[in-house]
Amino acid sequence: MTDIVDDVEWPYEPDASQQEKIESLQERLEILEGQNEEMRDELLDANAKKNKYQQKLERLTHENKKLKQSPLFIATVQEISEEGIVIKQHGNNQEALTEVTQEMREQLEPDDRVAVNNSLSIVRVLDAETDVRARVMQVEHEPEVAYEDIGGISEQIDEVRETVELPLTSPGRFDAVGIDPPSGVLLHGPPGTGKTMLAKAVANQTEATFIKMAGSELVHKFIGEGAKLVRDLFELARQHEPAVLFIDEIDAIAAKRTDSKTSGDAEVQRTMMQLLSEMDGFDDRGEISIIAATNRFDMLDRAILRPGRFDRLIEVPKPDLEGREMIFRIHTRSMNVADEVDFEQLAEDTENASGADIKAICTEAGMFAIRDDRQTVTREDFENAWEKIDDDEESDGDEISRTFA
Repeated sequence: MTDIVDDVEWPYEPDASQQEKIESLQERLEILEGQNEEMRDELLDANAKKNKYQQKLERLTHENKKLKQSPLFIATVQEISEEGIVIKQHGNNQEALTEVTQEMREQLEPDDRVAVNNSLSIVRVLDAETDVRARVMQVEHEPEVAYEDIGGISEQIDEVRETVELPLTSPGRFDAVGIDPPSGVLLHGPPGTGKTMLAKAVANQTEATFIKMAGSELVHKFIGEGAKLVRDLFELARQHEPAVLFIDEIDAIAAKRTDSKTSGDAEVQRTMMQLLSEMDGFDDRGEISIIAATNRFDMLDRAILRPGRFDRLIEVPKPDLEGREMIFRIHTRSMNVADEVDFEQLAEDTENASGADIKAICTEAGMFAIRDDRQTVTREDFENAWEKIDDDEESDGDEISRTFA
């Protein structure tokens, strides 16, 4: 029942003046407007929660529907004929003849992977099977290393460019002479001499797809996993020809074969044999160049060193006097170096230092300047840095000697 005017409780006394009544009504109006605003905010919050729960309900309903659906099975297209499509289901090797629409028939080719339902009808075509571990090894962004950033190995740089870059940029020159371009280059030498940096420079300079990996990444616990990853890596390279495949620390999977019967050694050898087959097997490798690097050339199996797999075996030695001076200049280009610093003398003082050692000397010299709150690196900083790094290397060598004694 609706209240009539006489039933409403007024916010003022009956004997109040006209002004008091107006003020009381204005106060009541402000209170009601505030309550109305609060209720409007609550309504908006309630609608937002309703929409949130509605979306969650739709998502759960969709997931529930998917869970109730029959699973799809993976199969491979064996043959395409007028009678239909012959497929072989993975796992049980069951073959079946199935019909597809003309539109899907035009998409299919032998060896394609497809998804089939319980009645073995093709539902959709799947992407080529390539291990995700292989795909993540593809270099998407060029390394910020150029050939001019590498010092002391100019002859080795020229050889690598002839082996890797020239077949990609000027294949006609090889055709004109009537020879096949070199298919691979193996960089070997002491640690820290610039082998990996040289591979980074190749990735920076070439427009080919660059795929990098470490030999240890191919060593797996379960039988066949390493060999499968090798196949997927080369398949990925074929899909993106021309391509350059860089294998760092290749001695991890290409060491000399022994008579060891352990399962671990047998699996490593299976992986290496798959690598040998992919590098120079029955099938043509295509426009895929291989760069490999190792510190233990003496450990490599002879089968992987023969021409056809690695046509160039390039030794990357420690830099000579001129090379050390060039490396000092490269790594101090962005440093605030005092005029008194003589790079030629520093190169003479750091005999037997590798490129990595010289880079560490420059960094450590800068740290000495920072500790003394200076912005200029002095000759004394370089001398102290070399003394510190040389002492650390000697102590590490003594520790290794004691370990093997």
